[in-house]
This record gives sequence, structure tokens and C-alpha cells, in this order.
Amino acid sequence: MGPALVVGGLLVAALGALVWLGVPLGRLPGDIAIERDNFRLYVPITTSLLVSGVVMLVSWLLRR
Repeated sequence: MGPALVVGGLLVAALGALVWLGVPLGRLPGDIAIERDNFRLYVPITTSLLVSGVVMLVSWLLRR
């Protein structure tokens, strides 16, 4: 369990560094944003796929 927590912490730190450097996580092409007068809808499809792929890759690497 310890190594998994360390890797998880490093991933969170890396994500924080990317956001700090200005990488636009959350407003990627393919994310749906609809804004009306009293209504706002945001569906992060591309961001979800990207995060899912990274999590799958990391879990696959940890199992090896």
C-alpha cells in the first residue's frame, strides 16, 4: 500500500505542476460547454478520456 500512496502523491504533484505551468486541463477541444442566460452546462469528455487513459497506464505500469 505504501508504494501506491507514494505514486498517487507524485501523480497529484505532477498534475498540480501542469496546472501551475498553464496547461489547460479542463478546457480541451472536445469538452462541451453550453452557456445560456441562467444556465451553464460543462461536460468534460476529452478531459475525462485523457485522465482515464493516464490512470490506466499508471495502473498497468504498477502491476508489472
